[in-house]
Amino acid sequence: MPGFFFSHNNMAELNRKEDCKLAEGKIHKKKQKAFGADLKNYLKCMVPHIESGIKTSNSRNVMLSAEEVIQWSQSLEKLLASQSGQGVFREFLKSEFSEENIEFWLACEDYKKTKSDHLHGKAERIYEEFVQSDAIKQINIDYQMREATAKKAQDPTHTSFDEAQKTVYILMERDSYPRFLKSKAYLNLLNQLQTSTSK
Repeated sequence: MPGFFFSHNNMAELNRKEDCKLAEGKIHKKKQKAFGADLKNYLKCMVPHIESGIKTSNSRNVMLSAEEVIQWSQSLEKLLASQSGQGVFREFLKSEFSEENIEFWLACEDYKKTKSDHLHGKAERIYEEFVQSDAIKQINIDYQMREATAKKAQDPTHTSFDEAQKTVYILMERDSYPRFLKSKAYLNLLNQLQTSTSK
């Protein structure tokens, strides 16, 4: 799963810092209101260590720069094209209890790359996890689209989830993405990166 992870060495450094209680695992259960502060503190702790690189799920070091973070504000497409952007946006969506949107979108992107002989299994998993009416991570689509997607998933092709994915993308683009760009988490990350590059 793509995410916003850091190398083991950076985490070891963070564990020694008193102001990084989130990184030390001392903050587990917080009210939703405190999420922004927790993410802010987490990002504040991480930013000084960005020079060492951000470790993503594909085990390569990625340098996060102010320029990249600024590009995230140009479009949702640019944000989702960045693995670090996906991770930060996912954390934001978790704070809004809507992370199923990005998870579904990413599952669809992966599905499109699937070999034809594996489509049926993946289509079934995506349908059960996100589309069916009692899905644990049910996405917000109307009844007609849910029914049409269910039919397409029974005889899957690489485009079976395209319409539902487009609907979820538009929902994120119009709703969550503008709030993300105004969020303290995003603005503080950008500010920290701009401050560190101007030194």
